[in-house]
Amino acid sequence: MISLLASNGIPCISRTSHSGVHVKMLAAPINPADINMIQGTYALLPDLPAVGGNEGVGQVVEVGSHVTSLKPGDWVVPADAELGTWRTDAVFSEETLVKLPRDIPLLCAATLSVNPCTAYRMLTDFETLGPGDSIIQNAANSGVGQAVIQIAAALGIKTINVIRDRPNLQEVVDRLMSLGAEHVLTEEMLRKPEMKDLFKKVPKPRLALNCVGGKSATEMLRHIQQKGTMVTYGGMAKQPLTVPVSAFIFKDVKLRGFWMTQWKKDQAQNKDRLTGMIRTLCDLVHKGQLTAPACTQVPLKDYRIALEASMKPFVSSKQVLTM
Repeated sequence: MISLLASNGIPCISRTSHSGVHVKMLAAPINPADINMIQGTYALLPDLPAVGGNEGVGQVVEVGSHVTSLKPGDWVVPADAELGTWRTDAVFSEETLVKLPRDIPLLCAATLSVNPCTAYRMLTDFETLGPGDSIIQNAANSGVGQAVIQIAAALGIKTINVIRDRPNLQEVVDRLMSLGAEHVLTEEMLRKPEMKDLFKKVPKPRLALNCVGGKSATEMLRHIQQKGTMVTYGGMAKQPLTVPVSAFIFKDVKLRGFWMTQWKKDQAQNKDRLTGMIRTLCDLVHKGQLTAPACTQVPLKDYRIALEASMKPFVSSKQVLTM
């Protein structure tokens, strides 16, 4: 694909770029993985120079003559990472984009292709769960955590949600409960004997979702069912997993990892799985069962402010750059 830079600084499609799609970006969030890529600590690093941002929604302005699945006016999101979404305009190849319905809220569209997709895959790929089953997760107020709560509620699955203690604890608890959380606990509460009383009301979880690591993950392991699974998809505490020998011997637990970027790469020859998942999530949005996380919209020109805010502790609002 060949793209040119017009005199006004906006990319345009050359006549030889038959598969090019000119996209005007509308909104793009700042995710922890984006920060890690900039810091050079992420597992996937683009060639430099590069444009930041792995997620966002844009509107098609123009398409090449060979493009068949998209037309001007369509909303699109990246099919994979590394496209660089923190910009006003870009020319992408058709196969790197997924079409969205235009009748979902802008912030839902901008934040759909990473966190909700991660939540959906972890809830459906590792254990066969049904109505009445339960799962436990830490970092429950994160973008993925909020999506887990909502998707699980739509499936009839109960959630036990673990968060760090903080000055505005009740505010966070109330928000998670409003999303459909069954129980919200602090890390300290997870370690208390009273947890036995909780499991008189709700079955022990068959699935644990770990985004923290360290002691938090160890404590969650103590509460999952025999032969249950813990899926690790993040390491916010920057501490290794410590697994009691008894968990392996007497409970036969399974420890797995998940990375949405790798899942998308694995489906490169089967894009229908990705588009099908996106349709399922959009259906939940239409039904009011999936909303965007709490977001703060920041104009692209103020990106420094947004980057600084995204790295502050105990910030529950996702920074979204608007173009």
